[in-house]
Amino acid sequence: MNAQDISRYQDLFITTATDIGLKILGAIAFWVIGRWLINLAVRLVRTSLERQKVDPTVLRYLGSVITVTLNILLVVGILGYFGIQTTTFAALIAAAGVAIGMAWSGLLSNFAAGAFLVVLRPIKVGDFVTIAGVTGTVTEMGLFTTTINTPDNIQTVIGNGKIFGDTIQNYSHNPFRRVDLKCQLAGGADHQAAMALLREKVGAIANVLADPKVDVEILEFNLVGPVLAVRPYCHNDHYWQVYFDTNRVIKEALGAAGFPTPMPAQNVIVTQAA
Repeated sequence: MNAQDISRYQDLFITTATDIGLKILGAIAFWVIGRWLINLAVRLVRTSLERQKVDPTVLRYLGSVITVTLNILLVVGILGYFGIQTTTFAALIAAAGVAIGMAWSGLLSNFAAGAFLVVLRPIKVGDFVTIAGVTGTVTEMGLFTTTINTPDNIQTVIGNGKIFGDTIQNYSHNPFRRVDLKCQLAGGADHQAAMALLREKVGAIANVLADPKVDVEILEFNLVGPVLAVRPYCHNDHYWQVYFDTNRVIKEALGAAGFPTPMPAQNVIVTQAA
């Protein structure tokens, strides 16, 4: 190999390396600018929808869909910049999609269930619900999962497929809910007076609704005496305050009125042998 050949190979190497380096720098710039434009587009869409007072659940869902779609298009564009045929890449994506779909059928079912949750809207962000056996406040509804915070402040993530395939209880949907409590009376207590007293005292608790009125009725009987069902109504936001205040009022009101303390009693019959 003579000096002219070596010089030619060096020029070819330098030209190729320069071309590849420029393409790499261009791809990096393409990626950075593309990501910035994607974030800008998502922010603009969210701002526009917020002005139209679109539900926060729909906002988060659309934001996730737009972000994923634009990122895929960005990757395809970068590969096309490097000279990779995008049609071939699309075919590979389709083939990979079939393979992933078979392997991740559960994930795709979560995706489909998430779409139905957004369209049918049995729950939304901010609702207090019981879903898939977990009770708490919905904080986020995503493409594949829904996040709720339980009353003891534990973040719980649940697959959308499990939510949509199970019973959904939405405590925030109706304007009020009922608080179910019991009150044990002694067998010798005047149950009519106790019921009238509890209707008055429980009805005066803060945030208890006047309509519907407080329900106080005999629920059942046991060996101690009658058991009263005490059922005030309140807004969901005041449930636990009304729950605890009602228990306190039952104890204090009956005690102050002189009702006997319910005590279990048993008759013991002793038979003496002759």
